[in-house]
Amino acid sequence: MNPVGFFLVAATTLVPAYQLFSLSNVPDQIALFSQYLGLAALILMAWGQILAARPPGIEPVFGGLDRIYVVHKWAGIVAMGSLLLHDTIDAEMRGLGRETALNELAETLGEISLYGLLILVVISVATFIPYHLWKWTHKAMGALFAAGTFHFFFIMKPFAMSDPAGLYTGSFCLAGLAAYAWTLLPDHLRPFHPYKVSKLEETGGALAITLAPDGTGLKPDPGQFGILRFAGAGKDEPHPFSFSGIGPNGTLRVTVKALGDFTASLAKTLDVGQEVRVQGPFGRFRPSGNGRQVWIAGGIGITPFLAWAEALDPHAGHVHLCYCVRSCADAPHLAEIQEHAKAKPNLSLHMIASAEGSRLSAEALAEIVGAELSQSEVVFCGPVSLRRALQGGLRRYGVTPRRFHFEEFEFRTGVGLKRLAERVLKSTSTETRHGS
Repeated sequence: MNPVGFFLVAATTLVPAYQLFSLSNVPDQIALFSQYLGLAALILMAWGQILAARPPGIEPVFGGLDRIYVVHKWAGIVAMGSLLLHDTIDAEMRGLGRETALNELAETLGEISLYGLLILVVISVATFIPYHLWKWTHKAMGALFAAGTFHFFFIMKPFAMSDPAGLYTGSFCLAGLAAYAWTLLPDHLRPFHPYKVSKLEETGGALAITLAPDGTGLKPDPGQFGILRFAGAGKDEPHPFSFSGIGPNGTLRVTVKALGDFTASLAKTLDVGQEVRVQGPFGRFRPSGNGRQVWIAGGIGITPFLAWAEALDPHAGHVHLCYCVRSCADAPHLAEIQEHAKAKPNLSLHMIASAEGSRLSAEALAEIVGAELSQSEVVFCGPVSLRRALQGGLRRYGVTPRRFHFEEFEFRTGVGLKRLAERVLKSTSTETRHGS
């Protein structure tokens, strides 16, 4: 993640603290702190709406769309925690004047916003909730943010809206509302590139979908992805897919493995000639220079490396590509990647098939790559469990986290409670075995 984006969000959230605690004649500092928590929550929620709108030029600031979604998630979680504290700590100050009906309405909307957001945030981080329900809860969050904005504008507070604190936070609220309105626009009113399915092909248990532009097409870099809507298949939910092929004539290819209800149904619903709306390109998943590299693909994680291999400069540093599959028969685009390895003298392909008793570990990778592993950039795309195991093991071979690159290619994730519980249980089990 680019730290610039993180520090930008953090810094903009801290500004109201200086503005509020610079106010004179406010003796109740506890209530003032509660006021700050409310402003910080609004700014974080506004950032959540802005990031969800994916404005042009924002990816370089945060290091890629995948990192933007990570910041979006945690901004919402921290905002919810701030709101709960704001509600728990009494923010009411005496001597601010007589309440009006508008003030009372703002109070009521603030309560509705708080408890509504609490319910929706819990739903949002519960990964077992079906995607279509999760999507609508995210839309509803924007409406509750609007209620919170009304609460801020019309509640009684120790500063006027024309004061720096009012202007600053109010500007963020309006920007967040504008971003929310943008996300509510119908799909056909938002920028997209029209494509049509020109070819469907089975490969290693996956479906390769070739798309031909219906007009001006995208010009993605190898490793980038698009957000696709298969408009005519009764499956118009947007889903991200890496481009496994980028043709010189503007054609694109995505390769889809049946890993869920949506992807499993595509093979049955797609037809040649069908319309596909593509947004993008997104992502900053690209090779790091021309030095020695190790590419690790787990199953369908081969897709970005197919485009990388095709674009690989034969004079660049040597690349070891480790392709982990259940069996070679289940390896999408195996013949294609083998052809790339034959054509590029600096590309070595290593097949790791679990059905044949072969497993990739840090030790196995060290044997494959040899002494140059500690000087290589390692790039990973595949299952999270394999990534975490390799990240930990490769540190012993000099591969620091800065030289282990991957992409968080998910729209929705939990908050890590399951992983934390597993660690606690593992630790408890270890202590029990050792008689602690």
